Amino acid sequence: MKVEFHSLYLKKRFPLRISRGEILGGENLFVSVSDGKLTGWGEMAPGETEGAASVTEGRAQLEGFCASGLDGAIHDIWARAHVGGVGACALAALDMALWDLRAKQANMPLYRLLGLARRGVVSSLTVGINPPDVVRERVPLLLARGAKALKIKLGSTDGIEADKAMFIAVQEAAAGSEAALRVDANGGWSLTDARHMMGWLAARGVEYIEQPLVQGAEDQLPDLFRDRALPIFVDESCRFSSDIPAFAHCVDGVNLKLMKCGGITEALRIVATARAHGLKTMIGCMGESSVSIAAGASLSALFDYIDLDSHLNLDPDPATGAPFEHGVTLPADQPGHGGRLHA
Repeated sequence: MKVEFHSLYLKKRFPLRISRGEILGGENLFVSVSDGKLTGWGEMAPGETEGAASVTEGRAQLEGFCASGLDGAIHDIWARAHVGGVGACALAALDMALWDLRAKQANMPLYRLLGLARRGVVSSLTVGINPPDVVRERVPLLLARGAKALKIKLGSTDGIEADKAMFIAVQEAAAGSEAALRVDANGGWSLTDARHMMGWLAARGVEYIEQPLVQGAEDQLPDLFRDRALPIFVDESCRFSSDIPAFAHCVDGVNLKLMKCGGITEALRIVATARAHGLKTMIGCMGESSVSIAAGASLSALFDYIDLDSHLNLDPDPATGAPFEHGVTLPADQPGHGGRLHA
């Protein structure tokens, strides 16, 4: 098979600020795998904690691995690459390209090849950390886009009073819309602040809290879980299926990202492991275009909650394949996962 690489800078329409800093955009790596007739597409959004901090690093990892060939089943290829040191975000690009190609060879949408339906729950659209006046301008734009759920980023470095002021601004701006409100602290709270904020947010109709404590503080989760006012989902704390047993007794659900886990192959294992432990499931995204979002959306029937919205905040999205319809991000109904770069 022929493997090719393309890099593009993806500029965000609105900067995204979370507890760890502000993101204006980033260079992503696109991977195509061809059998001579059909081509599968994948995408990498770099991340230091995801195993490749830059497009250059991720490409070097993949070129080194692909030099020995891509023979065998996709699960076997994934295992060899993972053991061989290919970072999760780089492996995700190769893995989703291989699945895309395999589904095209079968002339089936990927979701159908995996035995799934073309359906999904409402996808959250993200409200980054901003001053209340900016939030009051931004939220109506998201609602006009068709948002039926808002993911509110908290964990401000200015403290929980700033978080409260921002949340109130979101709530006021969304009044009358019936949009669901969800909160992601990205590990920005201490145990004490997390307990306080969860009670405060529960009283204001929030559905759940995501990653209230920083990755590495999982030993504090049992204390927070014991008298939790909201369901707790972990994100940064869950990268692979093997992580789940250690904290399954003290969370309500897990959020997987293709960039964190290495693509569709491991995503399927994460869902199976989470379900085996009685946990709810969520899929999220990083700074990805419609290529990676389409791959994630192909799995959408497996999840209780979905945050596949990064492609909607690109100016422009260089790809197609992940339509946002009636508040739901779906894969295109065509062979493969549907995502591809514009010609």
